Amino acid sequence: MKPVGKVKIEWSPNFAYAIGLITTDGCLSKDGRHIDLTSKDKEMIENFKKCLGIDNKIGRKTRKESTDRKYYRVQFGDVVFYRFLLSIGLEPAKSKVIGSLKIPSKYFRDFLRGCLDGDGNINIQSHPESKHMQLRVRITSASEKFLIWLRAEIKNDTDIEGGWMRPAKRAYELCYGKEDAIKFFTYIYYKDAKIYLKRKYLQAKPYLL
Repeated sequence: MKPVGKVKIEWSPNFAYAIGLITTDGCLSKDGRHIDLTSKDKEMIENFKKCLGIDNKIGRKTRKESTDRKYYRVQFGDVVFYRFLLSIGLEPAKSKVIGSLKIPSKYFRDFLRGCLDGDGNINIQSHPESKHMQLRVRITSASEKFLIWLRAEIKNDTDIEGGWMRPAKRAYELCYGKEDAIKFFTYIYYKDAKIYLKRKYLQAKPYLL
């Protein structure tokens, strides 16, 4: 009997956003069935559920040595969706080996917004000497190959020419400075973008063109 999936596999802005979250902060179980997303931010988990149309319960969990259950988690089984994720380039234990993904260009900005919300950072601070405002956008991954692909796709789909890679603790960062960060925000938070982490959007909002 052919397996029936929970998730409707059809590209849309919300679907692409959810794929971005899975790519950066999600996990594919080795059992060939289950997908997991864990975050400190409950809004992210709620957005993820909404985007995929699933109603699984949100649980709580700990990480490492802590006993504090401060992480939110949703896990669900869907063989059909799991196989789809494999077909676009994701895989179990993906963090260090992930490379290019098959994301339709029409929805790449939504995917990228999911990546920023999943494992990205917006940093705004004044320069210690000049006091000029410094703006940085960073996306972190254990796979340098993935970030190289991501940077190339951003360049292909926007007028962002800059960006640089740098090693971080057990990972790599793709970074953009002020002018490129402003273009980055304007690209992902376009007029009809409806789903995102509010706290990151509010950081970016003053810079939108």
